[in-house]
Amino acid sequence: MRLSRYFLPILKETPKEAEIVSHRLMLRAGMIRQQSAGIYSWLPLGHKVLRKIERIVEEEQARAGAIQLLMPTIQSADLWRESGRYDAYGKEMLRITDRHERDMLYGPTNEEMISDIFRGYVRSYKDLPLNLYHIQWKFRDEVRPRFGVMRGREFLMKDAYSFDLDQEKAVESYNRMFVAYLRTYKRMGLTAIPMRAETGPIGGDLSHEFIVLAETGESEVYCHADYLNKETPGEDVDFSSDLTPIVKDWTAHYAATEDVR
Repeated sequence: MRLSRYFLPILKETPKEAEIVSHRLMLRAGMIRQQSAGIYSWLPLGHKVLRKIERIVEEEQARAGAIQLLMPTIQSADLWRESGRYDAYGKEMLRITDRHERDMLYGPTNEEMISDIFRGYVRSYKDLPLNLYHIQWKFRDEVRPRFGVMRGREFLMKDAYSFDLDQEKAVESYNRMFVAYLRTYKRMGLTAIPMRAETGPIGGDLSHEFIVLAETGESEVYCHADYLNKETPGEDVDFSSDLTPIVKDWTAHYAATEDVR
């Protein structure tokens, strides 16, 4: 399509709500439009970028053996009451009622629903291991949405859920995702530092977050210099092999953060 026929509403002036460079550029380049606090429309150019990121994620998840599905944005409150998280999640969860007075919610995450799907269909240990993921819109009612799409209330999220025979196999699934994320960030041209993280309301005892270095970040990060020049696993990485040495190599160096949020 000719550029003269394309919908590209660029701005000459920087909107006053744009606090950081990326937010200003995305608004001025006609990639996004703010509809309300923390909620954005993705205009044609921004949507093309978003879809490209999705394709990279999908390709790396497929390499790691994860299977894609799509779960709805609206969930039944009954599932969350069964897990005990309906009242524990907090005000970030948008709770609603349908016309039949049934309690529903706009999903902030999907552990409950994927577990319900799993128990409804998987009957044999022979079906394991199983890793299911989707890319779907989420809503979390942030107290203070800011920095454009970096800290929004509605956002597109990839979440994967693995089911395994035992803890040893679960760690193997975890390692595959760890390496998949390393490769995903590398393909996006980002330097991402893995760091031990709190599991929060999801639970468990093993969690990492990947910190992307940026001057506009909200935390101070301290890390070993080797992180900045480490070689990311290449195309020859075998996801069916033991990936423990790769994970240990990437977690052996010092990394810490002072969260200032």
